[in-house]
Amino acid sequence: MPLPWDDFRLVKAVADRGGLTQAAAHLGINHSTAFRRLAAIEEALDARLFERHRSGYVPTPAGAAMIAAAARMEADVVGFGRELAGKTQTLAGELRVTAAATLATDLLIPVLARFRSLYPAVQVDLVVAEEALNLSRRDADVAIRATNEPTPTLFGRRLAGIAWALYGREADGPAVEGRDWVCPGEGVGGGAFGRFVTGRAPPERIALRTNTVLGLREAVAAGLGIGPLPCMSGDGHPGLRRLSEPLPELASSLWILTHPDLRHAARVRAFMEVFAEAMVPLRSRLEGRQPTA
Repeated sequence: MPLPWDDFRLVKAVADRGGLTQAAAHLGINHSTAFRRLAAIEEALDARLFERHRSGYVPTPAGAAMIAAAARMEADVVGFGRELAGKTQTLAGELRVTAAATLATDLLIPVLARFRSLYPAVQVDLVVAEEALNLSRRDADVAIRATNEPTPTLFGRRLAGIAWALYGREADGPAVEGRDWVCPGEGVGGGAFGRFVTGRAPPERIALRTNTVLGLREAVAAGLGIGPLPCMSGDGHPGLRRLSEPLPELASSLWILTHPDLRHAARVRAFMEVFAEAMVPLRSRLEGRQPTA
């Protein structure tokens, strides 16, 4: 008996999320419905798809085969959607854009206001996420990323360098020695910024670790300690002061990226052009060459 696509989706969701409760929430159904559907699928196949353990649902060989088939089906469906969206030439519809919190606050929101004034028929869905969303799955159409190594399978352009320097609270003066520090988590910049701090501060001097640059800036501004920040973010805060020149070992780049299948879609192309144009006058500040007054 052929199985519907929704059955494959359920099995893959259980595997991806490690359990039935999480899978049900992801699919927008209740737990009892998911339980009955999974039992019906196993009965129809006359095969057990998961071993139930305290740690979660572990796929059996039959389950692994079905999950692999579901992944191929999902890739085909998403690929078709991308290809279709890439041929759309109307400047209307939904555009999903993702950026980390600091990039969204400092750079993206003002550009979105300009973009909407030019293209009011495009509805923007802004996804603020510190992790890099998967553009191949269309978790987003366009990504604004700070990185030195953009995903090679994506299409886009480098817009500027992003300089980092050491910052502290203006009220605390220029001294660095004997100060507490705030430390970026391992997820920020692949851990490079955290290693910068731990290489200079003893463990007892690290007052706080945080996994977002926005949280890092607010922690420095609150007087929890000194720490590295992007120059545009640190210079733009009236309560902060630079305690160093830009640090070459922490420099990264600002990229705007999309999937190659979407590069010719009218709303994607228009947004990328508007954002790139808006970054031109900000380049010197992004690169730490023009502190904000």
